[in-house]
Amino acid sequence: MANKGLLVVLSGPSGTGKGTVLKALLARCENVRLSISATTRAPRPGEADGREYYFMTREKFTQTAAAGGMLESAEYCGNFYGTPAAPVERWREQGLDVVLEIETVGGAQVQRKRPDAVGIFILPPSLRELARRLRGRATEPEAAVERRLAAARTEIRRAKEYGYVVVNDSVERAADEIRAILTAEKDRVERNPQMIERILTE
Repeated sequence: MANKGLLVVLSGPSGTGKGTVLKALLARCENVRLSISATTRAPRPGEADGREYYFMTREKFTQTAAAGGMLESAEYCGNFYGTPAAPVERWREQGLDVVLEIETVGGAQVQRKRPDAVGIFILPPSLRELARRLRGRATEPEAAVERRLAAARTEIRRAKEYGYVVVNDSVERAADEIRAILTAEKDRVERNPQMIERILTE
């Protein structure tokens, strides 16, 4: 029987390249899965239930959350968003590592509920570089960029709540570093008590 997979919380400010690093990690690791969030908003054209999101009614969402079935949840622009625990646990029971790419408020909720979660915070090389990346997108006015930078400072202060920090100065290197973290976590003594007992009793 496969060992239970890891629960990984991946956070970082907008513009740090979390999504790009995660894609590189998924390309390297066949045993890693990206968690799918649930939402009460209506599906957009081309979206499918269970692919982009699990689409739920407000009643089902609140019932699931009240029963402890959400690892984290929040309300945004009149809709609820959250991470259903059941699909995550199904993957983990299969020995797959599951990554939750979420913001720091949700990350704190998960790490309170699941102390065994592996928290990884993606940092930019510097705030100057983060500003350059955000402005380089050329998709938002300067005022919006400044708001993102202010939010980034607040989020970076919360990096101390995570077990690991990874600086994304190179997507390939950052993905390799996360892969190394996951490998090391699986070798922790507290995750392998059966292995020790098996060797002692052989």
